[in-house]
Amino acid sequence: MVIDRSVRAVRRARISSLATYVPPRLLTNADLERLVETTDEWILQRTGIRERHIVDPGVATSDLAAEAARDAIARAGLTPDDIDFIVVGTTTPDMMFPSTACLVQTKIGAAHAWGFDLGAACSGFTYALTTAAQLVSAGGSKHALVIGADVMSSIIDYTDRTTCVLFGDGAGAVIVEASDEDNIGIIDYENFIDGSGGGALCMPAGGSLRPASQETVEQRLHYVKQDGATVFKFAVRNTEEAARRILDRNGIKPCEIDLFVSHQANRRIIRSATDKLGIPSEKVVINIERFGNTTAGTIPLALNDAVNDGRLKKGDLLLLASVGAGFTVGTVLMRWGLKE
Repeated sequence: MVIDRSVRAVRRARISSLATYVPPRLLTNADLERLVETTDEWILQRTGIRERHIVDPGVATSDLAAEAARDAIARAGLTPDDIDFIVVGTTTPDMMFPSTACLVQTKIGAAHAWGFDLGAACSGFTYALTTAAQLVSAGGSKHALVIGADVMSSIIDYTDRTTCVLFGDGAGAVIVEASDEDNIGIIDYENFIDGSGGGALCMPAGGSLRPASQETVEQRLHYVKQDGATVFKFAVRNTEEAARRILDRNGIKPCEIDLFVSHQANRRIIRSATDKLGIPSEKVVINIERFGNTTAGTIPLALNDAVNDGRLKKGDLLLLASVGAGFTVGTVLMRWGLKE
């Protein structure tokens, strides 16, 4: 059965404001050379990363999320009291419970909002965005706060050179509300999961299967473990295929996209997928050099750079794409238009 996932309710949802936050502390490739057996040249060639932002001890995901959220709310011309729904895409919640959404809600003073966390790893932002868009489109929310935030440094083993070079910390937040213009807003989405690949990228311990114990700590199972080759192949193939499906369903050719913003996991993944799609490099945002892989934070960070650089303007046809642990895959097609 073919499911029509396009947003066809009376109200089309749009992103009305955007803000991001990264901690000021930098971890450069030169710093990593002193921690593990690696080089700046190898990291840059294999991943495209030069530096990443890392929190200081005691700074949590909710802290980064709250910083981005306050700014997004203000840029939308709203107050925290106007927010009625909060969804936080994160792999690194402050704790198992309560949810990071609850912690953000009280930190920013959004007393009238309900919400929850959404666990989709690197697809956290795209999944949270489509969730909020559906709620707004159906009339269940007037002003939804969507956050993608992660403190990946909290679950990275800095003795493992295969993973510690990849990740950074950061957050992004957007306000989603009903569009007042017919041609502006979210057009469609394409999300799916393939749980058979779950073992290729995971944190083995800390949940109900392997609760924390002396054994799990000694075996360093509370850190990210990755089969890089498997993840790379899946990401390239499914970024391309998911993008083609959503474009074909809406009668759009890849060359008609004004800007393509992918999850920033690896420069080679993005280049390989967009080359297969036939999207030229000038229409592709890559900022992994400065931030690394911030998991749910990468897409809003890339969107923010595109706006600031003048590459993303009102009315532009924008395609977002993500692949994350699970495996999760998400794409969102929209006409861009921040509130002016």
